[in-house]
Amino acid sequence: MVIRVVPSTQPRAVEPDSDPDRVSARIREFVRTTPARLTVLGVGLVVVAIVSGTVAAVQVADRQQTLDALHSEVEPLAYAAQDLYSALSVADAAAATAFISGGVEPTAVRDRYTTAISEASADLVDASAGIEQSDAVSHDLLTQLSVGVPVYTGLVETARTNNRDEHPVGSAYLSEASNLMQSTLLPLAERLHSVQAARVVRTQAEFATPPWPAIVLLVVTLVSLVVAQVLLARGTRRRLNAGLIVASLAVAASLGWLVTAGVVSAAATSRALDEGARPLSDLTAGRILAQQARSDETLGLVRRDFTGSFDAQFRHHVDDLGEALGALAEDGGHAVADQIASARHALDGWSTAHVRLMTMLSRGDWTGATEVAIGPGNDGAAAEYAQADSSLSTAIEETRTELRGGIERAVTTLTGLSAGTLVLAAVAVAGIAAGVWPRLREYQ
Repeated sequence: MVIRVVPSTQPRAVEPDSDPDRVSARIREFVRTTPARLTVLGVGLVVVAIVSGTVAAVQVADRQQTLDALHSEVEPLAYAAQDLYSALSVADAAAATAFISGGVEPTAVRDRYTTAISEASADLVDASAGIEQSDAVSHDLLTQLSVGVPVYTGLVETARTNNRDEHPVGSAYLSEASNLMQSTLLPLAERLHSVQAARVVRTQAEFATPPWPAIVLLVVTLVSLVVAQVLLARGTRRRLNAGLIVASLAVAASLGWLVTAGVVSAAATSRALDEGARPLSDLTAGRILAQQARSDETLGLVRRDFTGSFDAQFRHHVDDLGEALGALAEDGGHAVADQIASARHALDGWSTAHVRLMTMLSRGDWTGATEVAIGPGNDGAAAEYAQADSSLSTAIEETRTELRGGIERAVTTLTGLSAGTLVLAAVAVAGIAAGVWPRLREYQ
């Protein structure tokens, strides 16, 4: 009996590859292979290189953009706010001086008032253009100033008209204008300057240190590349890997560039902060105190009231100014030391002239007191105040130059670094691929 075996036409049963246990086993088996380890190593190095390069580029770009905005927008706004206060204070002092002169004010006094009001209007425009939309506080302060200045000038013009016609009511209008200036407009301008000056200091303080996160990531990347080359040398018995060497050199170049530029930029920012922003803030506050004292002196003389609050306020502001200048002089090392010394000397002379003025008033010598207050004498209150204000103004300008120069140096140092780190990161990635891929092909 012959048994015939007919081949089956049915496919053989194959254990499905989708079985979870089998897939897991194959993955574990693959992971233990050299190609898998090379793949993981290559992908890991690429990810680290991309992350470190991107972080460095972003940090540098953010730092450069912020410092550039500080130089072109934030600092000019703070200066405009300081100049606004000064212009308003000069205008108020000129208006009071016109009344002390009596009748038709001198042309020089009138021109000083007109120029100061024009400068204040220009500063309001400059300040409005530089404030961020999100800065609600500064917007509110500028709105109040923009509304208040025309009201003040209207009161002064009314007072001036009545004074020329020798109407006593002119003094009342001047009093109202000065009260508006001293109690509302100048405090608003001072607050605006304080807000913007604090913003300058805060922004600089944030960038007074190198970009450490980016530096640390680049160091990690460089160390990873060195370790990878050691591992490959042991596993493949090849001492050198050209691709990884190129990648290491690219990362090292990026790290060196970032460290050098970061340190130099941070040093320039720190110097601008110490030699520019902080002294500038103190000098501006000192000039404001001098202007407040001068307003107290002239307004007290207009109202012939040096037995009460005006004299007390004058002495308070002069004492505060003396302390501020003394603190600046004790710090030492300032490029404006000569101007600070000149301001202190003028302040002493001003205080002496004020005592002489008070003595004349106590004797009823109104004409003599007026001569000391606004006369052309070199030892009078007007001349000494002008010298103190001029010295402080010069110191502010020179300190501002130092501040802006430091910011410019910090920005210039970072030029091209953001794009350069991205290019070097791309070179590093290409080098990693060129170094790992040939080793993988050996296992095909």
